[in-house]
Amino acid sequence: MTGSWDKTLKFWDTRQAQPLLTVNLSERVYCADMVYPMAAIGLANKQVLIYQLENQPTEYKRVDSNLKFQSRCISIFCDKKNTPCGFGLGSVEGRVSIQYVNGIPNPKDNFTFKCHRSAGVINGYQDIYAVNDIAFHPIHGTLATIGSDCKYGFWDKDARTKLKTSDQLEGPVTKCAINARGEIFAYAIGYDWSKGHEFASQNKKVGIYLYPCFEDLKPKNMKK
Repeated sequence: MTGSWDKTLKFWDTRQAQPLLTVNLSERVYCADMVYPMAAIGLANKQVLIYQLENQPTEYKRVDSNLKFQSRCISIFCDKKNTPCGFGLGSVEGRVSIQYVNGIPNPKDNFTFKCHRSAGVINGYQDIYAVNDIAFHPIHGTLATIGSDCKYGFWDKDARTKLKTSDQLEGPVTKCAINARGEIFAYAIGYDWSKGHEFASQNKKVGIYLYPCFEDLKPKNMKK
């Protein structure tokens, strides 16, 4: 599945040169994720389209984002039966929205939280950075966020608690993933263009790093 600023969503079979299905959308695609049988697509108008992928991909629901500013990343999470049930949506304003799609037990389970911001306020101002990516732990249900502030953070969405914040890294963290067994957190460092072309440099640090994360991403009630 691919989405574009040309306002199209396309589904592909990698054995074929042409898409299996092209969907014309009302707005540009800013972010998307897919965990079968669900896909979530964040649009420029702050709507999130939910598609069900069984048989022919079809739109299932439209959800309005709880975030005030431009969405930058989206990641689907699953319930205890490993069924996709909601998504985390990150914005350029250092904030993440947790939203359930199916069978929400309590409306208060939909919430937003601040992240990737400077610790203090100086002269009435706080530095706020984009959330570049979100990854959910496949076993614990906790999540990792990464940002333009050159840090990653681990969070317990159910307890609404921060588990860990990394030290300052050598550059913005641009992408992340957690392996299927939940043991390794992989993240990439490189320039994310959040400060424009004048801060771009061939000498900036670029790399992919692996971090053992199983214990750090355990919910607080599971830690010894």
